[in-house]
Amino acid sequence: MNSGTRGTGRAGGRHGVRRVRRAAVAAMAVGALTGMLAACGGDSLEEQGSGDASGGAKGELVVGAAGFTEAKVMGELYKQLLDDAGYDVTLRTVENREIYAPQLEKGAIDIVPEYAATLAEFLNLDENGPDAEPVASSDVDATVDALRKLAEPRGLKVLPPGEAVDQNAFAVSREFAEEHNLKTLSDLGKSGVKVKIAAGDECETRPFCAPGLEKTYGIDVAGIDPKGVGTTQAKQAVKNGTDQMVLTTTTDATLDNFDLVLLEDDKKLQNADNLLPVVNAEEAGDQEIADVLGKLTETLTTDDLAELNRKVDEERQKEADVAAEYLESKGLTEK
Repeated sequence: MNSGTRGTGRAGGRHGVRRVRRAAVAAMAVGALTGMLAACGGDSLEEQGSGDASGGAKGELVVGAAGFTEAKVMGELYKQLLDDAGYDVTLRTVENREIYAPQLEKGAIDIVPEYAATLAEFLNLDENGPDAEPVASSDVDATVDALRKLAEPRGLKVLPPGEAVDQNAFAVSREFAEEHNLKTLSDLGKSGVKVKIAAGDECETRPFCAPGLEKTYGIDVAGIDPKGVGTTQAKQAVKNGTDQMVLTTTTDATLDNFDLVLLEDDKKLQNADNLLPVVNAEEAGDQEIADVLGKLTETLTTDDLAELNRKVDEERQKEADVAAEYLESKGLTEK
């Protein structure tokens, strides 16, 4: 579906009759999605409303989030900010992008927290096929520009990115870093030390993993230990010296538990997966919504995101509680 089917007679129309129609469409979409998820073997779809049966004064919104900790936390942050601004918000958890992206285009979901480079390549492959030339890079501005060119014809509006980024990252033990005087991946390449990487088995061929480390940094990769990306087993293998480096992410909140430290990607091997809101332009393209979400985007850092993840994954706090505490601590909502 393209933007030409979306933009007629909707200026300023976030209230009243349109919301009755939207409720019916959303209900049908939920039913269709639920059936699809059941057929796919149990992928989850959960909804959490604001509890205001009368609806918010500024209209209803549906925030979608993927089914992993970070996305759920981001969904809660969006929901609570918009609730506080006077909207009636439902949070819908959908297992993956393949399921929620079409719903965002159709307007059954209004807003999602997204990752610039990942979404750009997702849309690029969908639009141009599996052999499409990559459009994402380590340059966040160029990546977001490419994303907008792909998103706008689908009726999607990409809001500005923030500092918070969730990228592939590589960690070593603190002892190993101190022994070889390592702070960056360039330092590791210059050291000439061979490393075995605890990662997913695809690391052997992915350009942002072993091949990229060898080409960009001159790192001597001795092999891949297929223990997964950032898993407990992978990090334990580096802690005990079985492996020398682990593939994880910049928002991994458990590295200290294993006495591991990240090496800086100083030559920008990884793509710019900065977090940003993506909205259905017709249903949630108002500047007020952009302004509300922009306050969070401008505030949230990568370290903040890692700490929010840690509170959920380690302390077993609820995503809603973690989000509420963060928003209040930053003065973005009132108690």
